[in-house]
Amino acid sequence: MSRTLVQPVGQKRLTNVAVVRLRKHGQRFEIACFPNKVLSWRSRVEKDIDEVLQSHTVYSNVSKGILANSKELAKAFGTDDLTQICIEILEKGELQVSGKEREAQLSSQFRDIATIVMEKTINPETRRPYTITMIERLMHEIHFAVDPNLTSKEQALKVIKKLTEHFPIKRAPLRVRFTAPKPNFPGLTEKIGGWNATIISKDELSTQPSIVCEIEPSLLRSCEERLKDVQGRVEVLSVSTHVESGPSVEQHNSVEVPHAAPVKEPDAVAQISETMQKQSISTESQGNAQGKQQRRCKECDVLVEDKLYREHCKSGWHKHNYTRHKNGLPPLSQEECMVEMELADSKKDLKDYDF
Repeated sequence: MSRTLVQPVGQKRLTNVAVVRLRKHGQRFEIACFPNKVLSWRSRVEKDIDEVLQSHTVYSNVSKGILANSKELAKAFGTDDLTQICIEILEKGELQVSGKEREAQLSSQFRDIATIVMEKTINPETRRPYTITMIERLMHEIHFAVDPNLTSKEQALKVIKKLTEHFPIKRAPLRVRFTAPKPNFPGLTEKIGGWNATIISKDELSTQPSIVCEIEPSLLRSCEERLKDVQGRVEVLSVSTHVESGPSVEQHNSVEVPHAAPVKEPDAVAQISETMQKQSISTESQGNAQGKQQRRCKECDVLVEDKLYREHCKSGWHKHNYTRHKNGLPPLSQEECMVEMELADSKKDLKDYDF
């Protein structure tokens, strides 16, 4: 009876090491760091370099334990101080992570960016914020890709600028308080009138008269410069202002909407839904008029042009009706399906987010 021969493993496995790699002057330089500390260092949460680095050593290959040549280090970085070299690699290098880890990080940052966009924007017609699900769909619609080297706030501002070009969405106004001495108060009122600000309240009887109003966020930086001649001051009361009135979360959850009856959407939401659903699906009457070859989708109970049938099967309309078909429910039209999906998403988001 043969026994299994167990040989010792000659390679040392990297179990608790995060590798940061930097290519410079045609050479590869790597450092060994502790997991989850590299991002903390780059976000300025961790300030102790010893808590980030496994050792103050620069490698050409960490996994094989090959040290970098000292002459190549001096030529590439202009110094022989290993700590300074490690800091530069840590700042400019690329963190080596697995595919699943990178996907999880990008997904988490995508969610953070969408949350910031939701908090800083409103629907210009209803003056209420969009749901997080709607913001994520719009970000996918403009083909937004997360940049791991930029902060979530920087990318959120870029997303807002791009969304305003294609969809009915705008930055939420700032609520601020302007104060000025009594003799200069008329001049302050005149300046605020030129900014197209929405005045909420005005106090002219106190020793320090003030005006509470809503302004565009882009005007905040220039306010102090423009108010120097009237000795005015600016105080931010709210970073983003939304409409306070409206149904509560409990009221949203208690509303029962029939599934079969189409519900009229607001114009802004209907416009976004129409933009997101760019699919030219032929109905039965259109198909008979044009005489093109068509196939019937039994889940949606509609005739679809043969060359568009594959796209139809990938659409959210078909997937929703496929689920209803498995549960023994009748199919919905495209408009009814969009309304039902939006209502389901809104109810789900209202349980997690308080507007």
